[in-house]
Parts: sequence; C-alpha cells; structure tokens
Amino acid sequence: MPASRPIWKGQLRLSLVSIAVELYSATKPNAKPAFRQIHEPSGKPINYEKVVAGIGPVDKDEIMKGFEYEKGDFVLLTDKEIDAVKLETRKTLELTQFVSMSEIDPIYYDKPYFVVPADELAEDAFRVIRDALRQSEKIGLGQLALRGKEYLVAIKPTGTGLLLETLHYEDEIRKADAFFSEISAKKADADLLEVATALIDKKTAKFDAGVFKDHYQAALRDLIARKLKSKGKKISTRDEPSEAQASGSNVIDLMAALKSSLEGGSPTKAKSAPRKKAS
Repeated sequence: MPASRPIWKGQLRLSLVSIAVELYSATKPNAKPAFRQIHEPSGKPINYEKVVAGIGPVDKDEIMKGFEYEKGDFVLLTDKEIDAVKLETRKTLELTQFVSMSEIDPIYYDKPYFVVPADELAEDAFRVIRDALRQSEKIGLGQLALRGKEYLVAIKPTGTGLLLETLHYEDEIRKADAFFSEISAKKADADLLEVATALIDKKTAKFDAGVFKDHYQAALRDLIARKLKSKGKKISTRDEPSEAQASGSNVIDLMAALKSSLEGGSPTKAKSAPRKKAS
C-alpha cells in the first residue's frame, strides 16, 4: 500500500456489487519549487491575517461561511450545518453509466486519482470491474462528494488498478463559438495539407511522457542551486535576444518550411515575390 494517505475511502458500486476502495492523488503537489513571500529588510516570511475592514484582525472561531445571495447580502452557514448535508456520494461512488473511451471530449477532464481495493477481500470484485471495463473498452461514469463539492467522475482501467478522473460539469465549460467565430471555415490548401500530413506521419511515435521534461522548472532549480552556492549573492545572466531578433524579419514560406521539416533540414527563407504591375 502506498505511503501517502488516501484522500477518500468508500464503496465503489456497480448495481448490487459494492467494493471497498481507497482514492489517492495521482499527481505530486511538491514536484515544482514553491516560493514564499519574504520581507527583504528583515528576511522574515510574510504572513497573512484574517482582517475585517474597520475592525482589524479577527479570531478564527469568529469566522463563518457566507453565501452572497444578493450584492452585499449574505446568508451565514456553520460548518456543522454544511456537514449535515447528507449525500450518498460522500461514501459511495456508483457507476451509473458507461460510455466509449473516445466519447468524452478531453476538455472535460480535470484531475486524476488512483483507485485501489481497500483490502484483499475487495480484490476479486475489483479485478472483475477493472477487466470488464478493459474488455468492453468503456469508461464508467458516476458522482463523488469530495472536499465540499460533488464531482462528476470517470473511471477506467490502468495497469492493474483503476484511474478516476474528475470531470467538469457542462456549465463549467466555456462555449468555443465566441473564440472561433471569426476563424474562416475555408479548407486548407490541398498541397499544403498533404505535406503537413506527411510531416505529422514522420513525427508520429508511441507516447512516452518520460521524453518530455519541464525545462522551466529545471532552470528554476538550477538558479536556486547557484544562488545557494553563492550564499545568496546576485548572479548575472546573459541577455536574452529580443523577440524581433529571435524571430527574424523574413517571412518563411509555409510549403518550404513543411517540406524542409519533412526532409529533416532547416527552414528555408523565401524571397519576396515581385508585385505584378497593374494592367
């Protein structure tokens, strides 16, 4: 069993079958450097206090949750009142629908979690659901109450376990029309499309996340290491080339760039075509 603590324990239910499972975050929250704001003259961390305008700092036990039902007007709720809201999904995740793996638009996916059987007694039924999902190439859908919110979730097999991914509800997704409405519906040039497709085929490979590294985070860690080594002294870095210098002023012909990429060469700068004289 993993060293981390489960963020949820409950029952995974399929019809009349219930399986005791545990939920673990599939991502590392501390994988990237975290920063604190520091008061430079004293070198001390900056803390944030709960304050009320005209009153100042307040005690934690004086704070309640408020829902703004009209501008400036709130209804107050205690933690006990909120906890008293009983949802079956707080302890039970029921798979109520199944869809094809390719049916869910990736824009709906939010955060992944690992689902594991809580004990040896749960493993047999767990394996049945896992293998049935894999064999049918389906994803199970359900709802789960977690951290004060009820999530729409999708469950699919991964390795010897199950992967749960929280999904956005439909009303949380922005409509694309407002962003794409001014893009012409005109089809791409056939010759350009053929070369671009060939380039995609050439660069197609099996996905391996280990190939891709977060260069920004690596550079941050390197900067931190150098600052530590120099005992916090300032270090100079080379000036980055300006955007104009980096991009160049000549326009690169699209077809030439695609063909050059397909052949493994460098992009060719196209010469400006002379304008035709008006007849």
